[in-house]
Amino acid sequence: MATGGMALLLSTQTQPHTFHGLQTIGKFVYICDIFLFTLVTLCITYRFVRFPGTFTASLTHPTESLFAATPLISLASIIPAIARYGIPNCGPWLIAAYRILFWTYFAISFAAAVGLYFLLFTSPALKLSDMTPAWDLPIYPFMLCGTVAAAGAGPQSPTHAVPMILAALTAQGLGMLVSVLMYANYIHRMIQYGFPSPTSRAGMFVAVGPPSFTALALIGLANEFPAAYHSNVYFGGSEAEGVQAQVVLRTVATLSGVFIWALSLWFFCISLFACAAARREMRFRLTWWAFVFPNAGFTIATISIGEMFESEAVGWVGSAMTGLLVVVYLAVGFAHARAVWREGVLWEGKDEDTYWGERDHKTEKLVEKGGDVGA
Repeated sequence: MATGGMALLLSTQTQPHTFHGLQTIGKFVYICDIFLFTLVTLCITYRFVRFPGTFTASLTHPTESLFAATPLISLASIIPAIARYGIPNCGPWLIAAYRILFWTYFAISFAAAVGLYFLLFTSPALKLSDMTPAWDLPIYPFMLCGTVAAAGAGPQSPTHAVPMILAALTAQGLGMLVSVLMYANYIHRMIQYGFPSPTSRAGMFVAVGPPSFTALALIGLANEFPAAYHSNVYFGGSEAEGVQAQVVLRTVATLSGVFIWALSLWFFCISLFACAAARREMRFRLTWWAFVFPNAGFTIATISIGEMFESEAVGWVGSAMTGLLVVVYLAVGFAHARAVWREGVLWEGKDEDTYWGERDHKTEKLVEKGGDVGA
């Protein structure tokens, strides 16, 4: 997820200030992202096939099931990057393929949003005191349909672009509203029980994502909405009125984006201060990658707002945020490699998502067979 977010962030279509070779760097990161996604997918597929029962145990595990949507979140950065790096250099076949990918992703992510929350709501192990922003992950993929469509609707014909945009707006609205409901429980949990434990505080940055991606999607979808198609003009009785309506859409989307973006800024600051306060107690966990992925969306949304207002100052802020995020990405990658080398993560007894340090009887049997649920 983090590598895909960086690939999108480093594209020349995103950055307000570019240099020769930036697009090549972005392509390299994108290729690395595809390699990592393929490798991890093959490894976890081998695990599920080699140790029967681990797939069901994973989906019903109190905490691991929350992360079942992360492959779809990874695809939500891989697919838009096709529009950034592939479509400009390929034929019309890729435009049609992108459209098919969008609708396939739309259907699968909606099914995941319903199914995974059904499992979450029927889990007797989870309590409000355990609430973290990870509870928002099952709706993340469906919400990200907005950014997927915003990236690839432009090259489509109006006949295909409008359904994509409207479907994406529906998905973005549902995702943001569900996130707001989760935010209420999340804030309630912090008021009553305080911040999460130091080892889990990096995951607080997950809350930065939904408002950021919503602001980004609203602006992107408004920019790609066609003014007219043949004799039918959207939001207007003539082509001129259609163009005016398009300007109104962009204005409303930009102002709404700023309105929602502020929530991301607030969550970012709260998460940053919470992590800074516990920095001496924090040890690397895989949730440290939350330092990158949600903040990549936050950065892109900031850049998009700056572009809509034609603000050079905001553009430079976005460039500075990009530079800092590259440093954070490299630092987390180094910490991850060091933790694996020192057997701190991804080793026996170092499960990332062991629930309160305990396992049920069914899980213990799987571990004895070699199919560690938390591996």
